[in-house]
Amino acid sequence: MSLTTPWPYPRWIAHRGAGKLAPENTLAAFRHGASFGYTMFECDVKLSADGVPFLLHDASLQRTSNGRGIAGELSYGELAQLDAGSWHSRTFAGEGIPSFENVARYCLHNGFFLNIEIKPTPDTERATGEIVAAYAAHLWASASVPPLLTSFKIEALEGAAAAAPHLPRGLLADTLFRGWLDKAVQLGCVAVVLNHALWDTETVAKAQAAGLRTLSYTVNDDWAAQRLIELGTDGIITDRVDLFSPAS
Repeated sequence: MSLTTPWPYPRWIAHRGAGKLAPENTLAAFRHGASFGYTMFECDVKLSADGVPFLLHDASLQRTSNGRGIAGELSYGELAQLDAGSWHSRTFAGEGIPSFENVARYCLHNGFFLNIEIKPTPDTERATGEIVAAYAAHLWASASVPPLLTSFKIEALEGAAAAAPHLPRGLLADTLFRGWLDKAVQLGCVAVVLNHALWDTETVAKAQAAGLRTLSYTVNDDWAAQRLIELGTDGIITDRVDLFSPAS
């Protein structure tokens, strides 16, 4: 992929499935986001103790489930028994922590696009990148559009590149650290995904000059979205699936 080839993904991307309208990183969230017309979703993927990729943002379980402790220290069989919906509302009580494979098959069956944020448990960065990328390569082997793999963790992106070099990758960053653009190019990324406030005319121009696509997180206000559209950026990750129409 490059700036000279068509970008295969839609502009609007639903954050963690449906933003805050459903329990994040669950199949219920994906279904809810789809009900608003979204066809591309962002999710966080890490590894269980027995090496199964699953969806969860935090290292610990307390915020978004009835579990306790570090999620990556449990087997997926143990994780699958937890309630990841009741914390959000009664409507979603009993919603489970999904495996990455289940979410992938849901997306593939429905023709949806996926932005996979590789979100390693600390000290598992390289292994998580390798295993998640290998799973993605297998699951999307016959798909026309692959998932976009992103991460804040350099080691995770290096692992992904080693395991599945053909899958597109993007560097996530919440600051313009020294050498951010060179690092994205060095990693063979096709995109940079920045905190939306970091994009301006200069940063967009630099990224585009390096042949990189420009994506933003997490955009929940009209004025911010309009600014990014006027700057010519390529992707907007949002919680507000109820506010922004992906068809607009």
